[in-house]
Amino acid sequence: MTAGKTAQALIASAEAHSAHTYHPLPVVVATADGAWMTDVEGRRFLDLLAGYSALNFGHGNRRLIDAAKAQLERVTLTSRAFHHDRFAAFCAELAELCGMELVLPMNTGAEAVETAVKTARKWGYRVKGVPDGRARIVVAAGNFHGRTTTVVSFSTDEEARADFGPYTPGFDVVPYGDLAALRTAVTEDTVAVLLEPIQGEAGVLVPPAGYLPGVRELTRERNVLFVADEIQSGLGRTGRTFACEHEGVVPDVYVLGKALGGGVVPVSAVVSSAEVLGVFRPGEHGSTFGGNPLACAVALEVIAMLRSGEYQRRAAELGDRLHRELGRLADTGRVTAVRGRGLWAGVDIAPEHGTGREVSEKLMDRGVLVKDTHGATIRIAPPLVISEEDLDWGLAQLRGVLGL
Repeated sequence: MTAGKTAQALIASAEAHSAHTYHPLPVVVATADGAWMTDVEGRRFLDLLAGYSALNFGHGNRRLIDAAKAQLERVTLTSRAFHHDRFAAFCAELAELCGMELVLPMNTGAEAVETAVKTARKWGYRVKGVPDGRARIVVAAGNFHGRTTTVVSFSTDEEARADFGPYTPGFDVVPYGDLAALRTAVTEDTVAVLLEPIQGEAGVLVPPAGYLPGVRELTRERNVLFVADEIQSGLGRTGRTFACEHEGVVPDVYVLGKALGGGVVPVSAVVSSAEVLGVFRPGEHGSTFGGNPLACAVALEVIAMLRSGEYQRRAAELGDRLHRELGRLADTGRVTAVRGRGLWAGVDIAPEHGTGREVSEKLMDRGVLVKDTHGATIRIAPPLVISEEDLDWGLAQLRGVLGL
């Protein structure tokens, strides 16, 4: 136990001394390995959330820990005032993984989204020729791109948005998956369409077949950037390196984060062509920690792991198993809908069987950790290294909670 304190005491201390911006489940994790976590009192829990996909490669992945340890002994930070010996390889290899040319590294996903917004606006003025101050970006209702002031300005979640105005102008919101609405919203002043290929926080919403190709066709036709926020959906989660690949789509800009740092350090990036990211000049954007040596060392190992294709295949194969079993649950009526791709699912619980929060708490009592969203939904996103046996066991606990 941590300094002899119980989980209850540690939770009480956290509640007393931290701002209440989260409502975590009442578990206090002390150690973790692979797909399992252990709390301060020695209880083990199967992690079916994976840090909202930041832990795609599992807790304590040996390759990532070794890469971090080796770099910790050498140099961890130079700032971008100087070059360091991991930066060039990181940018080159991430650009290659994405089929792009240039990388602009940041730290968190929200920073990367902010960077993408700035990139799109500058491209709009410098390349497309939109009159100064008139650039607009089309986004989707139900989106989750972060919690900065600008990002919540185009959120439709009042919990994330309320009391944080005045809001940043320049955004047009359309229904997710509605190509006709998108076509109507795009004007001569539109510089980008910013979308999640699968909306994670909204409940793992997969758009209708043909939607992403339609977005790609429309944006090309109207000389607008297609910016894909693959912070949660990318880097193996859906059974492909990027969720856009399921429909044969390549956007103009990838926004990456979470799994890029392997759950070890925060790493994010905007990746695009030289035409798009080439609009920046020194002093116009930056980050002291963005692209630091430690981040680059870990991310380089992540990229090497993804290049093997092993994790994408595993997510696809185990994802089929996951969705097959969840489909059987839907047939019972205990859940009203199941959505997702690969090792990622949103499960809507029938009201008579509890809220998403109540089901999450009952699963916790059985040694399984998931998290709720939007009242009735639980999200399932285990580390891609989870075994078939552990996945089956976790799903058996869900069946037990639902009385099956």
